[in-house]
Amino acid sequence: MQRLVLFDLDNTLIDRNGAIQDWAAQFAARYSLADHASTQLVESVQERAFPATFETIRTQYRLRPSADSLWRQYCSDIAAAVRCPERALAGMDALRATGWRVGIATKGATDIQNAKLQATGLIGRVDGVCVSEAVGARKPATAVFEAAAVACGSRLSQGGWMVGDNPETDVAGGRRAGLRTIWIRNGRAWPDRLAPPDHCVRDAGAAIALLLADDCSRSVAT
Repeated sequence: MQRLVLFDLDNTLIDRNGAIQDWAAQFAARYSLADHASTQLVESVQERAFPATFETIRTQYRLRPSADSLWRQYCSDIAAAVRCPERALAGMDALRATGWRVGIATKGATDIQNAKLQATGLIGRVDGVCVSEAVGARKPATAVFEAAAVACGSRLSQGGWMVGDNPETDVAGGRRAGLRTIWIRNGRAWPDRLAPPDHCVRDAGAAIALLLADDCSRSVAT
């Protein structure tokens, strides 16, 4: 099996949920919205955030700025809010230094995902990136994993690893693409309806440590 590892971005390498909560509170305050607006805003962008999302938000709250302006401000605000832990950044450097090809396979709009990658310094620490909008497919579609592997100069047919927090899109999708999998728990229990991942860990730093230790021959992690 080749030394290829693909990472999810949101809530795997960065805390998207926390950034969205902060953004919603700031947005509501900026436009003097009602107290409950923060919760509504989080719900509006939680699953997917695209330019069209902000046309809906603009109409709902009768805001004067254009939807495009609101979208660009959102991209800037979220990029400024997210951080990748130093342990994970250093670990990705270590992976590449020891011969691993490191990629990111993420869903979402190209603008916002690229802004996050630039702001966190991740873009300089990976061999390739696939953002779902750019390939017209979303995880768990194998096309996303294949495009990420190709961006890293690799092929899925040679195997590798997928690290992510979503049981269905990252783990089940990665398995169907022929990859071994590491699940980021984020304090949750694994859903019984799905076959378990190869390993379960608390965060991306622990996943990287597992790969670096070459301790991935076990079928189940503790």
